Amino acid sequence: MPLSERLIRRLPAPVRSQLDDWRQAVDVFVQVRDPKVLRSLAPSGVRGLLLRRGKQGQPTRVRAAHHAHFDWAYPHDHPEMAELYRRAKLGQWDSDDLPWHLDVDPLNPESPLLYDGFFNVDILKDMGVHLTEDEGRRLTHAVAAWMLSQFLHGEQGALFAAAQVTEAVQFFDGKLYGATQVVDEARHVEVFLRYLESKLNKLYQINDNLFVIIDALMADARWDMKFLGMQIMVEGLALGAFGTMYQSTSEPLLRALLANVIQDEARHVHYGVVALRDHVRTALSEAERREREDWAFEVALLMRNRFMVYELYEEWFEGLLTRDQWRQVVLASPGMEQFRTVMFNRLVPNLRAIGLMSERIQPAYAEAGLMRYFDGAAADALNGEQMLAELDAAPAAAAK
Repeated sequence: MPLSERLIRRLPAPVRSQLDDWRQAVDVFVQVRDPKVLRSLAPSGVRGLLLRRGKQGQPTRVRAAHHAHFDWAYPHDHPEMAELYRRAKLGQWDSDDLPWHLDVDPLNPESPLLYDGFFNVDILKDMGVHLTEDEGRRLTHAVAAWMLSQFLHGEQGALFAAAQVTEAVQFFDGKLYGATQVVDEARHVEVFLRYLESKLNKLYQINDNLFVIIDALMADARWDMKFLGMQIMVEGLALGAFGTMYQSTSEPLLRALLANVIQDEARHVHYGVVALRDHVRTALSEAERREREDWAFEVALLMRNRFMVYELYEEWFEGLLTRDQWRQVVLASPGMEQFRTVMFNRLVPNLRAIGLMSERIQPAYAEAGLMRYFDGAAADALNGEQMLAELDAAPAAAAK
């Protein structure tokens, strides 16, 4: 064992935990290969990973800089976006119509929030942490609340990004559609917050990695980067995550909520693919395209790493396990592994569809284990109803 590691092990547990936290933050910067991507993410990385601005118990101010694009001729300039606008108007739903009257008991084994075995309690035993049956159910409750909390925080970011994109998009039909997405995102914030407050009685702070991405997108002046970051990356990953949770829960209100959100999100990602596929191929230089391709890959890894669930560790296991042991628990948990990989089944095909999966970058995705999704259907070939039909037809996660 290196001398530095031996010295670190002699430090008090809180100090060791803080050092590990800083080391994980530094690793994010070290692993970024493209200097332009590093310059783009570094300020947000400092604010999110080192200063932890999302966890200071007060609102965060982010300076936004972008051009609003007005067109006084009001052209009908994009039939596919116009069709999305028509579908979005027909697809509006009232959150009050969900079955909020249903009693939700997070500890009821008859309708579990997550299937049995979603989180690996056996490896906890191997590390000397023994949970009673009641503690195991409360841990499952906490895991579900953590995930839904991150969904909520992501939806707030999507709400603000959708408003910016509506201003900045250069298709007038896209502006009309974008306005419907702002309404959708507001409704998503409403329903996730209502579920967390009224049914789970628990809300976790935003994960630092997710904060970095949202902060970077809000501050970026380039309209296509806002589209790429929110419509393709955050919304695409969220769509896969929502689908996984939809399959993982037996709680009827949560399933109904997620079914509605998934259909909205399918339109949102479709919008991003339509807006970017021609722009990436025809309006960007090769250097600009490569920068966005590298940025998307780095953000994909950052999003995957956000599922280390440190907020849960700090509440439940700090002082009982090291952060390295906790990472082993998360990586060995079937449900968490499912979340960290299956959410990419919607992202990778969309990056392919818009031209950001060239042969140059594919080996990096292969090394990360994400090329398995390369041949999947992109968002412009798949609607929300089809996604739900696929999820309902697939074997239930709870039965695996």
